[in-house]
Amino acid sequence: QVQLVESGGGLVQAGGSLSLSCTASASTSVKLIMGWFRQAPGKEREFVGAITRSGGRSIYGDSVKGRFTISRDNAKNMVTLQMTGLKSEDTAVYFCAATEGDFYDVSNRYEYWGQGTQVTVSS
Repeated sequence: QVQLVESGGGLVQAGGSLSLSCTASASTSVKLIMGWFRQAPGKEREFVGAITRSGGRSIYGDSVKGRFTISRDNAKNMVTLQMTGLKSEDTAVYFCAATEGDFYDVSNRYEYWGQGTQVTVSS
């Protein structure tokens, strides 16, 4: 069983930057593809991005492409979501997720989830 804990959420002004971190409980995190999703009130959970096991490749949702960057440090069992150029529509609860499967951009492919962290962007 893998536990994921997010940190770094908060309130930021539009145009600003924020970094979220996700720490996995197990040293086997190197075997996991890591992803980020978000969910705004009244909306479906949305794919933000994901990164391969080695960290050599990442993919992003269209709404964040060019503004958000995912990186990972397998020695620390940690994944980071760097967010820049934040907009009010980025306001949501952000979830870290992990899968032992292939590279997915849909939430139901992920077996492990964090509790989520709130990001609020004020305009």
